[in-house]
Amino acid sequence: MIYGYARVSTKEQNLDRQIVELQKYTDKIFSDKQSGKDFERTNYRRLIKKLKQGDLLVIKSIDRLGRNYDMIIEEWQKITKEIGADIKVLDMELLDTTRTEGLTGKFIADIVLQILSYVAEQERNNIKQRQAEGIRIAKQKGIKFGRPKINSELVDEAIQKYYSGEFTKWEEAWIYADVSRATLFSRVRELRELRRTND
Repeated sequence: MIYGYARVSTKEQNLDRQIVELQKYTDKIFSDKQSGKDFERTNYRRLIKKLKQGDLLVIKSIDRLGRNYDMIIEEWQKITKEIGADIKVLDMELLDTTRTEGLTGKFIADIVLQILSYVAEQERNNIKQRQAEGIRIAKQKGIKFGRPKINSELVDEAIQKYYSGEFTKWEEAWIYADVSRATLFSRVRELRELRRTND
C-alpha cells in the first residue's frame, strides 16, 4: 500500500502544492496543519497506525516529517526498521529506500538523511544565534524590545481629565495616556470596581 503525508505549520498555510505532488503516487493521503515540533499530530498518528511492512510512505520533503534532527532520525528508523515500510522523499532522490534492493539502499538513505538533518539543525541553530546576536547589539544601542511600559499615573490622570470635562471624548484620554482603547477602559473598570468596594 502506498500512502502520502503532507504537512504545513499553521491553518492559514496551503497544502495544495504538496498534495498535487503526492497524488501522482497515491490517493491515500494524510495531512496535518500543525507544527512539526513533535509527532503528536492527529492524522500523522492515524497514518503510522495504518503503515505495515512493505508499505511505502511518500512525502514532499524531509521537513514535512519534523523540524528536529534527533526526532526525524528516530521516526525514520521507526518507519523503516521497526515497521518495515519504505520512505520516498520527492525533493531528494537519494532519500528513497526503494531505489536499491536490500540493505544497501536503506543504508545509503540513512546516511544521506543523517547528513541533511544535521545540516538543517545546524542552520536553525545558526539562525537563532544570529538573532540573539542581533538583539544583543540592538540592546547595546538602546533599542528596546517588547511592549512599552504603561505609565499607570498617566492613565489615571487621563481618566480624571475626562471625568472633569477637560477631555470631551474618551479618544483624547487614551491618546494622552499613550495606551490602547482596551487598556484605558480596563483601568476605568478597575477604578469603578474599587469605588464600589469602598462604598
